[in-house]
Amino acid sequence: MVGSAMRLALVSLVLLLATGVAANPDDDASAPGQPAAVTAESYFNQGQALARQSDWAGAEQAYREATRVRPAFPEAWNGLGHALRKRGKFEESVKAYQEALRLRPQYPQALEYLGEAYVRMGRLAEAREVLARLRPLDPKEADELAQAIAQAAQR
Repeated sequence: MVGSAMRLALVSLVLLLATGVAANPDDDASAPGQPAAVTAESYFNQGQALARQSDWAGAEQAYREATRVRPAFPEAWNGLGHALRKRGKFEESVKAYQEALRLRPQYPQALEYLGEAYVRMGRLAEAREVLARLRPLDPKEADELAQAIAQAAQR
């Protein structure tokens, strides 16, 4: 956990130095020559980078910051749900996916991930309901979820 927090701080510092971004989320526009504000997108990008490294605790923290800065950010909620699911926090991940879907009801990746969370929780009926919503939106994502459901049903 300490390693994840330290990695998040290091990634933040590198992004701040590389982009000239200051940690002042209250400034929307900076004066010329002044650093820009930290944005929900910068936290989201940190989360994406940490997720690529499978640093799920760090990714969770970054995505939480993104949703704090901009609560109406479905991609950040989806990322948060994914990080939580990878950490085994299934109930919390379901809530994050549901928020992403409240903000964007036709969000195929969030639907697929929500279905995967239900599969991991043994809630196959709910996973099948999600699959029915997903099929017309994205057949490839639907196939992935259908395979996960089929494998879980065989256990």
